[in-house]
Amino acid sequence: MSGALSSGAISAAAPRATWQNPRIFSTLLLVFLAGAATGAVSMKFGLHDILHRSGPPTSKETVLQKFRTDLNLTPAQTEKISLILDDYRHYYQSVQDQEDDIRATGKMRILQELDPDQRVKFQKMMAEIPPQLAPKP
Repeated sequence: MSGALSSGAISAAAPRATWQNPRIFSTLLLVFLAGAATGAVSMKFGLHDILHRSGPPTSKETVLQKFRTDLNLTPAQTEKISLILDDYRHYYQSVQDQEDDIRATGKMRILQELDPDQRVKFQKMMAEIPPQLAPKP
């Protein structure tokens, strides 16, 4: 009889599915809410701008049209600003090219100082750098 009684007690006290356990459910809910709050706060304080920062405007005409509309530019001002934007694009590209050359030179100088095993490790390290920080080829 005690065997029958104990098996009935076990089935009556069988644990619920883990997600139905109030302690586990509340812990998971708390972790989720803490993560959501952390994400919201970090986005609020500038992480969004860092993650979604874009480079220079993609179209000179788009920028020029926005300036023309928002600033009520005269045709003469529009023409002069168009030339300034052209100069800026050429300058920006020149700076980018110089930056690429500096990175390549630095990488080559480092490689010259390494033995073959170190070179392999260095190349692997360079491949693991996040794309926004990695030197351009």
